[in-house]
Amino acid sequence: MENLITVKDLHKHFGALVAVDGIDLEVQRGEVLGFLGPNGAGKSTSMKMITGFLAPTAGSVSVCGHDVLAEPIAAKSRIGYLPEGAPAYGEMTAATFLNFIADIRGLAGAEKNRAIDRAVAEINLQGVLHQPIDTLSKGFKRRVGLAQAILHDPEVLILDEPTDGLDPNQKHEVRSLIKDMAEQKAIVISTHILEEVNAVCSRAVIIAKGRILFSGTPAELAAHSRYYNAVTVTVPAALETDISAALGAVPGVASVESGTGVDGHVRLTAIPADNAAIVGAVHQCVRDKNWEIDELFVEPGRLDEVFRTITLGGAEAAEEVRT
Repeated sequence: MENLITVKDLHKHFGALVAVDGIDLEVQRGEVLGFLGPNGAGKSTSMKMITGFLAPTAGSVSVCGHDVLAEPIAAKSRIGYLPEGAPAYGEMTAATFLNFIADIRGLAGAEKNRAIDRAVAEINLQGVLHQPIDTLSKGFKRRVGLAQAILHDPEVLILDEPTDGLDPNQKHEVRSLIKDMAEQKAIVISTHILEEVNAVCSRAVIIAKGRILFSGTPAELAAHSRYYNAVTVTVPAALETDISAALGAVPGVASVESGTGVDGHVRLTAIPADNAAIVGAVHQCVRDKNWEIDELFVEPGRLDEVFRTITLGGAEAAEEVRT
């Protein structure tokens, strides 16, 4: 496939502070890359360098074959960028702002009108077009920022927290839009919302202290969770001790964890040894014991647990995940 973003040995120093410490990254057409990491990890700084907003201390960035430093106009014309905080001119209405951005992007006449109409329709801004941006809610300000990013139909989209401040319905709309656009673009999304990785991303990168600690598909990331292939059952609280002991004796089960429940029931989770598939053995145990259970399901892996392991455990934990 075609690489639209190529990042090589990227560094950024702010005095003694090393914000980005040697990142290598490629993003192909058709990919939605989830860029994950704790606060201060270097995500926003990396995205600013990819877009040419910040110059790197060392390393290079190429967008659609154009070096961002050597050919800034050619590279930036192919990028749509939603920065952190979605800055805009607050005294402008949404319509005036989009018209202004279209002028900057070199759009004119019927092409300009079509581009604005398309962005407004895709982001659902019709109801606030003629309100000053300063009067809009955080969610609508974010949507105006997203509209300006897609206005010129760029090949590359760099989106810093695109669903920040949106309600659940708005998040669904934006995620659907991203998936619809993904086939013809390379999209990078910085997010703190781990559910977004499964919802829209084809690949995830975890960064901490300016370094990439993991790169792979969401499924590959989830497979490193100790809960991957775990089996959870909901049982009467009165039987918790007996059922927990029986599940612990099932072949392939390493441990059993008790969780919260409601209406006199508890959840028990059988953790497999080495992520082995244990659902068949657990189900057979349930049938043999003739337990009455409310639910039984296989855990897909918990991204929040893997995220904490990698980002808090440092390089040693990251290496363990890679292998």
